[in-house]
Amino acid sequence: MSFKMSMSPIIPMDEKKFSPIAIRESLENDEGIIRMDSKKIFANKESASKWFIQFCQKIGTPLSQTSQGDLVLSVKDESFGHQDPRTRGPNTSNKLSFHSDRCDVIAFLCLCPAKKGGENQIVQSLKVKEVIKEERPDLLKILEAKFPYKRHVVDLANNRPYVMQPIFSKKDNFFACSYLRVLIDRADSDDNCPNLTKIQKEALDFLDEICERPSLQKRFTMQKGELLLLNNWILLHRRTAFEDYLEQHKKRHLLRIWLSVPNSRPIDEAFIENYGSNLAGAIRGGFMKLPS
Repeated sequence: MSFKMSMSPIIPMDEKKFSPIAIRESLENDEGIIRMDSKKIFANKESASKWFIQFCQKIGTPLSQTSQGDLVLSVKDESFGHQDPRTRGPNTSNKLSFHSDRCDVIAFLCLCPAKKGGENQIVQSLKVKEVIKEERPDLLKILEAKFPYKRHVVDLANNRPYVMQPIFSKKDNFFACSYLRVLIDRADSDDNCPNLTKIQKEALDFLDEICERPSLQKRFTMQKGELLLLNNWILLHRRTAFEDYLEQHKKRHLLRIWLSVPNSRPIDEAFIENYGSNLAGAIRGGFMKLPS
């Protein structure tokens, strides 16, 4: 079986004709991906962040991405080091695994592309599920059951050591996929969390293998000024490893915002612990903020 995502064109942005409703409807009811050329040249990160959050607020509600309540996250190589507790996938230059984030819609604004690499790769999670159903239906049943997710190292306001969530689920006939293997693997290696069974590990490995198939992937590299919006419930995404320029002002730098949108789908009750609500259209997701 072979699937091919259509090559979503980069839409030139016309702010006078910009329609937040049309954007939201396309993300929810079409392929779940929108690429736009903002046609913006920003003087600095601060001016870019201000414009970006104003743009995103027209589409949905920005969510906290840290325990300090940060609504805009810089995606760039900070070179913190593997053992540094501040290290997250977005602030390394490493290749990331296919995953989704804790929000309805994820938005990126590219300030500077990398010297080499940093390619965006997208797969449609429903098509991944269909391949698994055809080739290994026994493993699909496993992936529809709950897996342990260890609390994220930066989710400091969350007192739960782990949550149990399915990877593939359906609520009121709406499909959803939520997947971040690094947190599942961390739970498996933690004595205070449930361990994975042999068949669960096999199912995860097969899921990862399917995502690696080029026939399922959409690939592109974001350019300066480009906006990317993704529906997290129907797409998995990642970026490849990259090499930076030596000059600080030329280093790869994206801004990221997590959004809750008013036309979101209902999701399984298992997500209430991490998202705060499973209701369609509810403000949900992100990290809880530490008390002041």
